[in-house]
Amino acid sequence: MSSKFKYILVIAGCLGILASCNQKDESNTATVQSPVLKTALMQPFRYHKLIESSPGKYFDVFSWGRGKDTTGAYIIFRSDSTGKQYSTTTGDLEGSILDVYNTDMNMNGNPEILIVAKAKDTTNHVNIYAYEFKGPKGVKINFPNLSAKAKKEYHGQDNFYIKEGNLIREYPVYDGSGKDAKPTGQKKTLQYGIRDNSFTIKDISPIDNVVKPSAKGIIGKPVTATITKPAPSTAKPEKSTTKPEKSNKKSHHKEKKHHKEKKHHAAKHTRHAAKHKRRRHRG
Repeated sequence: MSSKFKYILVIAGCLGILASCNQKDESNTATVQSPVLKTALMQPFRYHKLIESSPGKYFDVFSWGRGKDTTGAYIIFRSDSTGKQYSTTTGDLEGSILDVYNTDMNMNGNPEILIVAKAKDTTNHVNIYAYEFKGPKGVKINFPNLSAKAKKEYHGQDNFYIKEGNLIREYPVYDGSGKDAKPTGQKKTLQYGIRDNSFTIKDISPIDNVVKPSAKGIIGKPVTATITKPAPSTAKPEKSTTKPEKSNKKSHHKEKKHHKEKKHHAAKHTRHAAKHKRRRHRG
């Protein structure tokens, strides 16, 4: 084999190796995916959520403010691309927005926007900002406060969700006040609806809402049932004043016999009187 032919073979082998290396590099490059970067909101905006209530109708909900995040404001941009209507609804915000829900609890076809915000205080209570949009502008619906009894048991940790068109609220029940309050293991479940531009509230807590054992595993003392036996009666049994049935029959038979004898004597007396009368008439 000539040296020229060997040289050609060497060149061909090198080109094949280079080609395979390039293919590996291209395959490796194709599998590498760039990380998805979340777009940061431009200041002073802190929160944003887009909701499509129906085709062509959108709600952009923002919270905004500079400085501390415990206070601020919210703004709702309503866009109706079909009707070419655009409006804004704003209000003061206490706390930071946790979530935004779109509902139609009164089932009248008008969308409702519920903004859930968590305040930073001793109980970490939740504020609800609710609006019903009957047109371009939203009509505010005041969210009801908890009852006096419920406030004593409430220490935040709410869980909100939508079920069967209604807003459901769950939170653990506490016993005590302030820092000394301890969870009882029970859970309060409230169902909210809307009627006549007002919220309705219904307690749907489970019936078997039993207190769970404490963390220390302390179990209460068992309750012993005491069975009391009835005391023996010392009263003497009363004697029956009713005569036996046999005695009653005997008395009745005797009375019947006496009546028969009396009737017989009366008939005999009548015959004797008639005989005496005939004798007098003959004489």
